[in-house]
Amino acid sequence: MESTIKIISSKTKTGTHPGSGASQFFTSFLIRRSFSCSDGQIINAGFILVSMNKGLSFALPSKKLHDVFTSFSHQNKCIMKDSSNSISTALNPTISLDYQEYPIEEVQRRSLEYYENMKRRRTVRDFSRRKVPLEIIENCLRTADTAPNGANQHPWHFVVVSDPEIKLQIREAAEKEEQDFYKGRASSEWLEALAPLGTDENKPFLEIAPYLIAIFAKVYGLDEKGKRVKHYYVNESVGIATGLLISAIHNSGLASLTHTPSPMRFLNQILERPERERPFLLLVVGYPATDARVPDIQRKSLAEISTYF
Repeated sequence: MESTIKIISSKTKTGTHPGSGASQFFTSFLIRRSFSCSDGQIINAGFILVSMNKGLSFALPSKKLHDVFTSFSHQNKCIMKDSSNSISTALNPTISLDYQEYPIEEVQRRSLEYYENMKRRRTVRDFSRRKVPLEIIENCLRTADTAPNGANQHPWHFVVVSDPEIKLQIREAAEKEEQDFYKGRASSEWLEALAPLGTDENKPFLEIAPYLIAIFAKVYGLDEKGKRVKHYYVNESVGIATGLLISAIHNSGLASLTHTPSPMRFLNQILERPERERPFLLLVVGYPATDARVPDIQRKSLAEISTYF
């Protein structure tokens, strides 16, 4: 069965936003929707009222509707109500879920195998200069981009650095910030918490490791006219994407280090990123050195990190 849509009439009026009090334009379309059956019969499904509020977000399902709504950008929102007063999803197209179901025994096995793999993940500070194919890093970034995020805005940007000169600039700037931190800004409690990890202001791994991935949080975006577009749940979204990236890096057979010099605005300047992007984290990626060692620390038990009802 195929559906066709015909515009009967349209009307535009001005309204007031209930929260901000700002003026808004609303356009209503009276639409007749028909269905063509395989036997040639045409069924008229009645009239649909489509209200559009310019400035919000929606997705257009077909070329016909796109032609009708050319006076609006892809940043509009449509709400469709039919004669039964139900909400239609015609303007929010969907696809089938690409889901692979496994027998419960395999689900248990896969969950345990993933845990056994991930529990070997450690933050590494001793890296090898051994080269890593860029394709591996790109696959990990693709994995990170699958992260759930506010309003599907993907408020992140990854800058991959392998150029030795740029890595040197980053190291020098980071070590300057770290010197200020260890010699003045850090409280005694903070330094005591860091002591078992053996960290200090020296960061040779920023030059030795083959890749640095600077992760930026896009506080807001810009539309095609340069107008600011608000981003939602930025920290949560970028944090989830970063977690997936770290997991993908470990799963691929590489090691990583999360480095967070504070402040990190020098990354904007060195990597030529706009002010609307905030440095979130610097991820060091590569193979661990053959003589790499890590602190003798333990993770918490399941009972310490979880509660069940």
